[in-house]
Amino acid sequence: MGSVRKASAWLGLVEDNDSDERYYDDEYSEDAETGTGQPWVTDPRVQVASEKAEDTGRRIATVTPDSFRDARGIGELFRDGVPVIVNLTAMDPSDAKRVVDFAAGLTFGLRGSIERVATRVFLLTPAHTQVVNGEAAGRPADGFFNQS
Repeated sequence: MGSVRKASAWLGLVEDNDSDERYYDDEYSEDAETGTGQPWVTDPRVQVASEKAEDTGRRIATVTPDSFRDARGIGELFRDGVPVIVNLTAMDPSDAKRVVDFAAGLTFGLRGSIERVATRVFLLTPAHTQVVNGEAAGRPADGFFNQS
């Protein structure tokens, strides 16, 4: 397939009849197991909690994108109501800035929040999620571990 035809198929202007034959095998099944009892993971950079956590609504995804192309995966997880930890330490600074801008727009549009956890690591939380700070509010200055 020529590059113009590939670009047209990618834009959705023409049907890409070759893609179904190239990417799907008759012996492939959707619920394939790896042999370790774990289901196939589509992207090793995305880690999501177990099915039990999914049933109770306690899932957090961690994503370490390589480029701006991975922003779509972040958006899909966040749109499904999953809090996402985005680790941008492996990215080029210009692409990392684009991902942060995308994440800020995503959280604004879906009424969530974005919080910097560490250098180039961000937590995106949906509207129904509350982040609890580990410091106790109103703790006296001469607290339990005061060494002075």
